[in-house]
Amino acid sequence: MDPLLLGALVALCTIGMLFSGVSVALGLLIVAGGFLAAFDGFRSLELMPEIFFGNLNSFALLSIPMFIIMGASIASTRAGADLYEALERWLTRIPGGLVISNLGACALFAAMSGSSPATCAAIGKMGIPEMRKRGYPDGVAAGSIAAGGTLGILIPPSVTMIVYGIATETSIGRLFLAGVIPGLLLVALFMAWALYSTWKSGDAQVLTAGNYSWRQKFEILPRVIPFMIIILGVLYAMYGGIATPSETAAVGALLCIVIAILIYRLWSPAGLWTILRDSTRESVMILFIIAAAGVFSYMLSSLFITQAIAEWIGTLDVNRWVLMGAINVFLLVAGFFLPPVAVILMAAPILMPIISVAGFDAIWFAVVLTINMEIGLISPPVGLNLYVINGIAPDISLKTILMGSLPFVGCMVLAILLLCFFPGLATWLPDHVMGIAV
Repeated sequence: MDPLLLGALVALCTIGMLFSGVSVALGLLIVAGGFLAAFDGFRSLELMPEIFFGNLNSFALLSIPMFIIMGASIASTRAGADLYEALERWLTRIPGGLVISNLGACALFAAMSGSSPATCAAIGKMGIPEMRKRGYPDGVAAGSIAAGGTLGILIPPSVTMIVYGIATETSIGRLFLAGVIPGLLLVALFMAWALYSTWKSGDAQVLTAGNYSWRQKFEILPRVIPFMIIILGVLYAMYGGIATPSETAAVGALLCIVIAILIYRLWSPAGLWTILRDSTRESVMILFIIAAAGVFSYMLSSLFITQAIAEWIGTLDVNRWVLMGAINVFLLVAGFFLPPVAVILMAAPILMPIISVAGFDAIWFAVVLTINMEIGLISPPVGLNLYVINGIAPDISLKTILMGSLPFVGCMVLAILLLCFFPGLATWLPDHVMGIAV
């Protein structure tokens, strides 16, 4: 069978398998095993266990459970509430300062936890009721938190970036740095829209309500500063040549647990067990997907599907930006239905040869891909962040949350366009800190 037709058949079978309700990892293994048996013979299945476990034999993978433990230990404390309160006390005099506080808290908590749902839950529990009490529209209150939560997969340290780096054999350090400026750009765009929408539909006198003394402003800082020091320390160790990403992740996880115990009195064995249990569950899920995606990638390569698609793209007489537009549409649609890790691991074997042939930078593309995945987190039918917000504020309808999130989707699309016009937004910092990649 022609490899391109075979690739289309694989795509249809994969989509059907995932829509059947089977877990992503198991679905990839079933499709890969079925096509290998059908077109390469049953003896090819003997390689599947070796490939499966071989994809887990990487020192870089240790950083995933460590960063997850780091985020879980922060999410299990009042760190999110304290961070929110600190920003609120310092920014409350600014018109619309409360919504800026929430978005700033989302950005900082995302940098500490690396988890979008955890960011939504931690900041939303405090921020949404307070914004509604101050007179902010429900759509702005819910939509800003849902969108701010997506920053967890872009602002470093990001598990999504680690997975991309492993899948594409790209420097994780460079990927982390590449997400910094685009992440700050998204925060600025989110804040600009939130301010505009609150000024348009809210009472300025109500929105600036609240006043705190200097004593109240400073007394909250000791609870927040230690976590900020950990983040800066992790980044310094990584980019100062002191330790590898996996080593810095392990140290960061340990320090976060220690601070959770010392500052937030997380003494109980039950609390520590919850952190380790939840972290282990999430880590195993991600590693299972990574291993299964390795088998799936082997199947695509063994049947010459990846090579055929790359050759076909190379023969097309189309502008490379038209090609990038088509890739973005594909990523958007995939992100509507699948979690970011699954999309990256499934699409990387197919897209990377195309990106290379078209002359796009792999680091730059990682940021574009991640922003597309952020859009999926606040878009139905999956839209994980939408359901997290709905769980926090059940009296706000899912439709209202979605409509409040749509303008922030527009901000993300604008960010992608800016990255296309100014790719240096993603590549300048990695090149400046680590030197131009050869």
